[in-house]
Amino acid sequence: MEDKEIIAIKALDYVTDNSVIGLGTGSTANFFIKHLAKKIKNEQLNIKVVASSTVSEIEAIRNKLNLIGIDTLETLDLYVDGADEITNNLNVLKGRGYDLVKEKMLAQSADKFIIIADQSKRVAGIGENYPIPIEVLKSTWRLSKKILDKYGKGSLRKNAAGDAYAISSAGNYIFDYSFDAMPLRELHEKILTTPGVIETGIFYEITDCALIVDNGQIEVLSK
Repeated sequence: MEDKEIIAIKALDYVTDNSVIGLGTGSTANFFIKHLAKKIKNEQLNIKVVASSTVSEIEAIRNKLNLIGIDTLETLDLYVDGADEITNNLNVLKGRGYDLVKEKMLAQSADKFIIIADQSKRVAGIGENYPIPIEVLKSTWRLSKKILDKYGKGSLRKNAAGDAYAISSAGNYIFDYSFDAMPLRELHEKILTTPGVIETGIFYEITDCALIVDNGQIEVLSK
């Protein structure tokens, strides 16, 4: 069994009956969805789920989970998702997919937000391995870029085919930016206060727990 599946199964320890669970997006999150469905069936649990993206919605339907719309959500007990980068103090980078707003909404509204990842995702600082995704309004992206260029360098993300700009699930453009060195809190605030910015892939001080796996060995990081 590969590490991603091992850590997804471990996350099931945090699942309780009569709860609403947010489903993350990505290969590790897909393993969680698969094994969550098995747990619900085997233990006859009453659990509703909400998807963070079209991809996780499709996976939920394929695994016959009780899927509810995010627009009907009032409370969320647990949100489990993967990460592109994670630091030892539980700051996270996400958003190489196109669903920054939904993912951040679920992460911040959940009673418990858990990251599941393998050792390769651990970094000393956010932005070490990947540029920082920033979702911006299509109509004013040039002006937003002019402001963000004061702090770093970036460009609009292309779609998978490379023949057009990528569009988020909310209908916005996405920048991928590398920034000059500065404290993460300061960078986070500068990005979010830039006019036209909708959301950033920096999950700053909102992760409750991270399950990290390395060759089958699991480490738990928590506040």
